Amino acid sequence: MGLGTQLLDVTSPVMEFLAPFMPGEIFPYFFTMELFQRAMLSALMVTIVAGVLGTYLLIQNLALIGDGLAHVSFGGVAVGVVLGASSPLWYALMFSVIAAVLIYEMQARGLLTGDASIAIFLTGMLALGLVTLRLGGENITTDIEGYLFGNLLLIDESSLDLITIICLVSITILFVLRRGLLACAIDPISARVQGLPVRAIGLLFSVTTAAVVVSMVQVVGVLLVTALLVTPAATAKLVGSSFRSSMVWTQIFGLSSVLLGLYFSAEHGTGSGSTIALVAAIMFATVAVCRTTIQSVLRPKENL
Repeated sequence: MGLGTQLLDVTSPVMEFLAPFMPGEIFPYFFTMELFQRAMLSALMVTIVAGVLGTYLLIQNLALIGDGLAHVSFGGVAVGVVLGASSPLWYALMFSVIAAVLIYEMQARGLLTGDASIAIFLTGMLALGLVTLRLGGENITTDIEGYLFGNLLLIDESSLDLITIICLVSITILFVLRRGLLACAIDPISARVQGLPVRAIGLLFSVTTAAVVVSMVQVVGVLLVTALLVTPAATAKLVGSSFRSSMVWTQIFGLSSVLLGLYFSAEHGTGSGSTIALVAAIMFATVAVCRTTIQSVLRPKENL
């Protein structure tokens, strides 16, 4: 019995207790049936970790790296599927970690800018995945579209175990490095002067980002990773008055997006990943419009 299965055994009674209070005809099944419980638990864990990670990515202007590593992970998934792997996510994890290290090293050594290296890996590994599927995927029965756009029903016990391990290790690393990450994000030169291992922190942060992105693939899909990694953090930035408050608001917006997205997708038959992404985008638009309106009303009129 893996770590994810053990965690599901612990949380399952809580879900079953909450099931009668859930709205809709199909959505309550996410709290009673084991298949849907795995999906719910995975989505919640990934959202919490992605919220913390996304807040750091946003203040470092690294929002694009999540999207790039997600496309890299698809190349790994494609190779794993063609090779008949029981869990293609392991291949995705290997590909993404290697790409994250190479992207960081090329940027640190001044060989390429961060955006350029991300773009190269994004297109190259996506192309590798597509070519691999075309050449060796005649008899493939795996739902490839589920990896592209997210399919929570693809999460089996082995996937849940992997997602659980990634989330627990990642949140531990982010907690331990929280002060160093913030210092490096605000002023890396000053952090280096203070004796912080800026290079080691940056490299470990890149690897953690790669792992978290892989854990998100089955929840929202390769093409929609940014929806959970960046959008809630960007929404929180509009209302948060400090880094800590932004972190809290990120969790609120992220978890709300997932729960509402799962509800609407279950009741109306839309894809879970696309619906979660749409809800997150609507939340951002709503908060942005409200903030702009309030500021225009409260701001004193300037003489022209």
